[in-house]
Amino acid sequence: MDRARPRPVGTTSSTPTSPRMTMGENRSDAERPETTPAPDLAAKLEQCQASHLRTLADFDNYRRRTGREIGAAKAAERDRVVLAWVPVLDHLELALSHADADPDSLVDGVRGVRQLALGALRNSGVTRLDDETGAFDPTRHEVGAVVDSGSTSRPPPAGTVVEVLRPGYQADGRVLRPASVAVSAGPKPNNGPESNNGEKSNDGPRRDTGSEPGKGPEPDTESEAS
Repeated sequence: MDRARPRPVGTTSSTPTSPRMTMGENRSDAERPETTPAPDLAAKLEQCQASHLRTLADFDNYRRRTGREIGAAKAAERDRVVLAWVPVLDHLELALSHADADPDSLVDGVRGVRQLALGALRNSGVTRLDDETGAFDPTRHEVGAVVDSGSTSRPPPAGTVVEVLRPGYQADGRVLRPASVAVSAGPKPNNGPESNNGEKSNDGPRRDTGSEPGKGPEPDTESEAS
């Protein structure tokens, strides 16, 4: 009886593949996602260009619509201002028409026009700066004059607002025109007693020696005779 020869080390058997292994490999291949083909670059580029053109058209329509809205807002604001100041002009013309017949009525008419103008400013949210006192504020005031208050017994400090020369106006906390004011120059400095520089001297009157320039004093003849 022949004995089987020993199998060499490192050699593999030539046994056929198991059916289970083949089925498993086929199942894994079926579960793999199918690869999609590359998109058509020309169609994609055409789509991007069409989207870009639509965006430009939408922006152009938005720009035109915004321009119309801004124009309408400006026109509405202009109409509001005109309607607020038309009564002022009407009363001014009425006062001038009665000035020849009754000159005294002109003053009353001008006062009425002033009240209408102030009312129009208030209705527009504008505040009048005509009662300014205290220290000078560069954000609300501008110096129109400097007043010398040295003659008063207690002059205000320098830079104090003493009079409003021209009123200012502000709206929503923002100064439209600063008020022109007169400020105090402050008290005059006290220089004390006058010095000898062209001023009074405490040495008394100077004695006249009667000598000519370049000569000494003349002798006292009365003392020599005695």
